[in-house]
Amino acid sequence: MTDSSIVPAHSASFLEGGGEMGERLRRFDWSASPLGDPDHWPQSLKSYVGLMLSATQPMFMAWGPQRIWLNNDGLIPILGRKHPAALGQPFEEVWAEVWTDLKPLMDQAFAGEPVLIEGLSLGLDRRGSVEEAIFDFSYTPVRGDDGDWCGLFGVCTETTARVLAERNTAAAIQRQRRQFEQAPGFICILGGPDHVFEFVNETHRRLFGSDDWVGKAVRLAFPDLAGQGFYELLDQVHATGERVVAYGAPVRYRVSPEADEQERLLDFIYAPITEADGRVSGIFCEGFDVTEALQAQARLQESEQRLRDLNAGLEREVLQRSHVGGRTWQLSPEILGVANADGYFESANPAWEKVLGWSSEEIATIPFLDLVHPDDLEKTLAGLEGLQRGEPALRFENRYRGKDGHYRWLSWIAVPEGGKYYCSARDITDEVAAATERDRIFEISHDLFGVATFDGYLKSINPAWSKALGRSEADLLANPFSEIIHTDDLAVTGEVVAALQSGQPVHQFHVRLLKSDGEPIPFAWSAVPDASADSGLFYTVGRDVTAETAAAAELREVHEALRQSQKMEAVGQLTGGIAHDFNNLLAGISGSLELLEKRLGEGRLVGVERYIGAAQSGARRAAALTQRLLAFSRRQTLDPRPTDVNKLIAGMEDFLRRSVGPTVEIEVVGAGGLWMTKIDPSQLENALLNLCLNGRDAMAPDGGRLTIETANKWLDERAAKSRELPPGQYVSVSVTDTGTGMTPEVIERAFEPFFTTKPLGEGTGLGLSMIYGFVRQSGGQVRIYSEVGKGTTMCLYLPRAIEVAGTEEDEAPTALVGGVEGAGEIVLVVDDEDTVRMLVVEILDELGYTSVEAADGPAALKQLQAEGRIDLMITDVGLPGGLNGRQIADAARLSRPDLKILFITGYAENAVVGNGHLEPGMEVITKPFVMSALAAKIRDMIES
Repeated sequence: MTDSSIVPAHSASFLEGGGEMGERLRRFDWSASPLGDPDHWPQSLKSYVGLMLSATQPMFMAWGPQRIWLNNDGLIPILGRKHPAALGQPFEEVWAEVWTDLKPLMDQAFAGEPVLIEGLSLGLDRRGSVEEAIFDFSYTPVRGDDGDWCGLFGVCTETTARVLAERNTAAAIQRQRRQFEQAPGFICILGGPDHVFEFVNETHRRLFGSDDWVGKAVRLAFPDLAGQGFYELLDQVHATGERVVAYGAPVRYRVSPEADEQERLLDFIYAPITEADGRVSGIFCEGFDVTEALQAQARLQESEQRLRDLNAGLEREVLQRSHVGGRTWQLSPEILGVANADGYFESANPAWEKVLGWSSEEIATIPFLDLVHPDDLEKTLAGLEGLQRGEPALRFENRYRGKDGHYRWLSWIAVPEGGKYYCSARDITDEVAAATERDRIFEISHDLFGVATFDGYLKSINPAWSKALGRSEADLLANPFSEIIHTDDLAVTGEVVAALQSGQPVHQFHVRLLKSDGEPIPFAWSAVPDASADSGLFYTVGRDVTAETAAAAELREVHEALRQSQKMEAVGQLTGGIAHDFNNLLAGISGSLELLEKRLGEGRLVGVERYIGAAQSGARRAAALTQRLLAFSRRQTLDPRPTDVNKLIAGMEDFLRRSVGPTVEIEVVGAGGLWMTKIDPSQLENALLNLCLNGRDAMAPDGGRLTIETANKWLDERAAKSRELPPGQYVSVSVTDTGTGMTPEVIERAFEPFFTTKPLGEGTGLGLSMIYGFVRQSGGQVRIYSEVGKGTTMCLYLPRAIEVAGTEEDEAPTALVGGVEGAGEIVLVVDDEDTVRMLVVEILDELGYTSVEAADGPAALKQLQAEGRIDLMITDVGLPGGLNGRQIADAARLSRPDLKILFITGYAENAVVGNGHLEPGMEVITKPFVMSALAAKIRDMIES
């Protein structure tokens, strides 16, 4: 490719735009390419290249026997280091590393058969090494001017990241299942409302005999649970989406039908599995069999009580009398011993051998510190120093090495006396293991677990606090918990703490906590006071309900939308009145035309002007009624122009004074240097008239003062948000009366269709609704400021117009333009209404132009695709045949880019055509229109 700074840019219109690749295509040296000068390219190649450059999706082309490569900006990231050298090169050279994969597909396309492939994996060299890339793409065959298949048009989407992510997700699920399989606790996953087993791990199978449960509903697979409340807990979790945690729950079951029933104690959690839309699709269950641990804990409590009794006066005597040969010494399951100051146990009971494997003779020869786990040595020495100072040790825990080399956890009570230490130890290894598993749940839980004091501090928390709030554990424990509670929820917190202090548990209360950046997070809490009367503690658990809160808000919005929908059912009331009005108007029009026809048939021309005037009056009133309906729907075809509002108000001031009557004084306060606003002037005049009449009615019968005031308003972000507008510059137009004012309830409903405070028959309730629709459609807003007994201000905020050209123009032709002879211009008229099409054609004949007619979109396309001159197309927007006027215009501009187009629209759904979305050379006129206005518009467009 020749350097773009040397080759001048090519001016072919189909190469316009296109970003970087558009510029490269325009500056490419096509003289050295098999494609040659772009001006001589086949029309189909030009069209597809133009389409490709205008698109953002990755697109490319291959053309001619050499299959020359062309691409748009969207394909640059896919090319990688092949860009920009790929442009203009044979496809085989651009994608040499995958040519064997792509050649059969390309041959298929060049044979005229489309290709569509999803998920094709290719090894591409885009960054200096071959890497896997995955694509969805299509090849569309393209014919040349001679009708032969000369190229292909490709559209592709790279799905590498998504496919690799799906692979990684599948691998992660498999890893998770392997981890579940190896977990020490029992795990199962249940799916659907019937709780069908989808997975059970080895511990689950061993504990419950669940080898063949996968695929079965829990009630079928585990019938022993009937009547024990577990089915109901599962139903509750699936219905509410709230997890359930249980500790020491008893369960009765049989491992197999022929086995005896057994009762075990379980710690478990049922956690909902939710989808992206918040729906609960299953339940994750994890737990531990803590039967032995809880039984051991019960024994511990009994032993502690007994040892406390011994410590009260009998312990030392019992030990001294019974440690040699006594019944308690011999039969106690707990380790008993007497140690000396040299660090040896002088005597040891048989429990040493049962628990640790050491005989009393062996234990007497080993320094007891040698048996302590290295990690526990420091705290053991500290406890020993306390004994040496004469302080007893109660529930001192450390690990002792057994004869087999394994360590077991022991809980000690030791009393110093006479240079000896009288000791008792209980094996708590199973309890520690169970506590470790409970701590694991405590550590990994997403819920917030905490212990707090009634004086306002957290004593202990799980890691979920720091993860949720972005605060360190030290910070959360060092400061009052009131500092992280939303100020609006402090009162609720105080009430909850007061209830807990009185001994009452509190469930399902909501308090928001503040993240480190101040963002509030909603939590649902439960709290219970500590059972110890004087502990001053309570336990609490909180669940993040952000998703539930958002769902509730969305539900409220849905309810509000439903309420609005129900209100709009009142629109049905409009149909009867509109039908009545239109029937009256049509009766006047049709009657006048009938009498006019009769007089003309009789040759009587005297007085026919009355019938013509009556028909025209009825037509104008019908057009006005239609505009009111479109304004009510907020979809009328507006003609916004830069407008001087002060000048507009001054021009209608006398008219307003006459309209409101002599009892009302009007004062106009126009701001100096008022900005222009882009608005439909006639609609603004109607809005001001309506507001003044409403103000007059609010001050009846005594009258009062109306103040019309304008001002420039610059709304910052806060002010704009309060008015539901984008920040920026606005012109305000306010009408203030001294009437009765409005209550808040009336203000809230003032813009609703059919709502009115006037007596029956004196108001339709559409006036303010139409004003609101017109202003909102124009990019502005309406606000009501009112106080009962002191009057009302209606304020219109209208967007400032930067461009001011053409504000003085006021074209309103009143007669058909004559005296013009066409110069061979041809106008295509497209309208499905025969009468309208006939009238437009007659106007064209009057102006001296040649007309071509089409009744629908397909017929119009045939005319446009045919050879021959067309200087202007006049088309209705709403057309039958599957193509509307705008689609025909866009299609026409592909082959006739300079074609002038005049749209005719009379439907609310087509208001967008006349609301700022027209391309150069396009204009719009709204039905019904004055024929002289249409004639002037046609003449100006052709002669411009």
